[in-house]
Order: sequence, then structure tokens, then C-alpha cells
Amino acid sequence: MPGARQLDAHYIAVQAGFWSMFGSICGYLTALLQGRGFSNSQIGLLIAIRCLAGIFLQPLLGGWADRHPRVPLKVVVDLSLALSLVTGILFAALPGMGFFPTAVVFIILGGFEISAYPLVDAMAFQFIHAGAEIRYSLGRGIGSLSYAVTCVLLGLLSSRRGTESVLIVHAALVALEMVLVWSFPTFPADRIPPAQTAEKPHSTLQILRANPHFALMLAAILFALTGIMPLSNFLINILRDKGGGSSQLGLGLFLMAASELPGSQVFARLHRRGMGSDRLLLLSMVFMFLRTLAFLLVPSAALVLAFEPLQMLGYGVFTPAAVFYVSDSVPPADQVKGQTLMMAASNGLGGVLSSLMAGRMLDLGQAAGAGSSWMLLACLGCGAVGLILARLALQKK
Repeated sequence: MPGARQLDAHYIAVQAGFWSMFGSICGYLTALLQGRGFSNSQIGLLIAIRCLAGIFLQPLLGGWADRHPRVPLKVVVDLSLALSLVTGILFAALPGMGFFPTAVVFIILGGFEISAYPLVDAMAFQFIHAGAEIRYSLGRGIGSLSYAVTCVLLGLLSSRRGTESVLIVHAALVALEMVLVWSFPTFPADRIPPAQTAEKPHSTLQILRANPHFALMLAAILFALTGIMPLSNFLINILRDKGGGSSQLGLGLFLMAASELPGSQVFARLHRRGMGSDRLLLLSMVFMFLRTLAFLLVPSAALVLAFEPLQMLGYGVFTPAAVFYVSDSVPPADQVKGQTLMMAASNGLGGVLSSLMAGRMLDLGQAAGAGSSWMLLACLGCGAVGLILARLALQKK
């Protein structure tokens, strides 16, 4: 086993590199596609395609990793990122792509970048379950801060060089993350718990049937994330509707992501004091709902930015709570698949439905002179359903 400090610091660097890479493509995706002439509905569909690709690939990669525990997870992650790197370079080199070639690019980017993240989580939990002291919550919080700083720097870069420049930065950050992952210590083969090699992994349907509270919480998370993701994916539209513009986008993304760092520390403190991961998930959904409500009611872009820190107790608590909830709810042989199911329900299927819903509601709202209000109302409805289902999941457990 590697040294505790070295392992902890290296994993924090892996999280920081991953979320810097992710922020460089996600934070400015809508502005980039608008610059390439796509409509809101087309952008929503493209983002949905990207998320849908992750949904299909995540269980496949997770299931394969569960069936082959002797293959280092970092090898699977780096192969996924290598395909993403090549595709991202082609996307940057060919700015005149039409809708269908762009959709193919997004299938590859979404399929392999989104699917890589549950494996990055699993890299840490292999060591955590073996007794290593990896501060996962801190690492995830540093990742959010890295996302925030990346968004601010890219805001300055795009104002000078245009939004196409973010694709070059994205390619460089993917390459850096590949180096960080490859140099991460390999989990010792002789430390793999016997249960992971003796017990066969279960199918997705078996996992959900055996854990009805887990299945219900996944449904709650699906609705909650469907309601909250448009607030970042289409933040530029909200800001413009409130009198702002692209100059506030970088600051808004920074405030949103930077708020997740203290949120992860709030989670760690409450979890140490005995508050279960399921109740912390419910708490995070309450603040997601409140943030959406604030965005709907405030009259100015400045107040939208002022309410961004609600992300601290919303998505900032949600991210570590979701990972620990899977670890608490799923058998050891199915841990990787459990994390992929969580990612599929949240950033995967939640991303698909939110993008389709938001893009369509924005176009309808703009045609009716309502701006982003119709989209935000739909987001509130999804958030309310998520809260109800999460409460039922707690009662069922």
C-alpha cells in the first residue's frame, strides 16, 4: 500500500484534474454551440445525446470492471479519456460541423468522459475500503473549486479569443488528467477482498429489486437533477433574461462551482456526526429546489449571481452524499455498477431529460415573451417530485 499522504494528495490532484477538464467543455458548451449557429432546441438535444451516451456506456464499463477486478481501474479510465482526447481535437479542428457530425462527437465525448467518472470514484473507494485514509469529500470539493477557477479563466480567454478557444484548453486538460490517472498508485491485487472475487456481480435489475429504497432514491435523484441541471447548462439564457450577458457567465459559473467546496466539508462534518447519507441527499434536494425558486423570482442578473452560493448545500452536499449512499446501499461485488447506476440516474438520464425539457421550454418561452420563466417553472416541478420521492425512499428504508 502506498503512503497515506501521497495517496491522499494524488487523489485530490486526480479530482482537480478531472473537474477542470469537465468544466472546460461543459461550462461553455451552450455558448459555444450558439456561436456555431445552433438553436436552443438543437443545443438541448445535443446535450441530451451526450448524456444519453453516458447512460448506455456507464453500466457496460462498470459491469466489465466488476467482472475483471484484477484489471486496474486507471487503465479503463485512461483508455476512455484517450478516445475523448482524439475526438475533442477533431471537434476543435472542424468548426463547420453540421448537426449530425456534432451529434457523433457528443456521443463519443459523453460516452467516455461521463462514464469515466464513476471509475475515478471507485479508484478511491478501493483504497478506502482497505483502510486507507483518502479524504474523498475534500478531493471532490477541490474538484469543484478547480471547475470554478477553470470557468473564470476560460471566461477571460473566450472574451479575447472567442469560445472556440475553450476546445484547445479542453484537449490539454484531458491529456493532463490522463497523466494524473496513469501515475495514480495501482490497488494491490493481493488486497482485493475475497468477497469481490468469490461473489459474482448482480445484474442491474437484481440490484434494484433487492434494494427498493435504492431504486426509489435513484428515481428521486433523476427528477431532482432534471430540475437543477438547466440552471448551469442554460445559465447564459437566464442571465440574459435578467438583463445580464456573457460577461457574467464566467463569474456565475465560478460562484456556482466554488460553493461546492464548503458544501463537501459540510457533508463530511454532518456525516461524521451520524447524519446518514440518505438524509443528506434529501437535504441537498431541498436547497436545489430553493435555488431554482430564487432564480425564478429575482428580477436581475446580479441577484441571480447572489443566490448561486445556495449550490453549497445543494449540489455541493449532493455529490459526496450520492457516492456514500451507493457505498452504504449496494453489496461489495456491485460497487462499481452501483456508482455507474447513480451517475446514470443523475448526470446521465437527468442530463438527457433536463436538456430536452430546457431547450424546448426556452424556445416556447421566448416565442411567448416569457424568456426563461417557463423553463424555471418546469424545473421547479421536477424538483418538487424529486423531494417527494426522496422522502418516500427514506420511509421505505
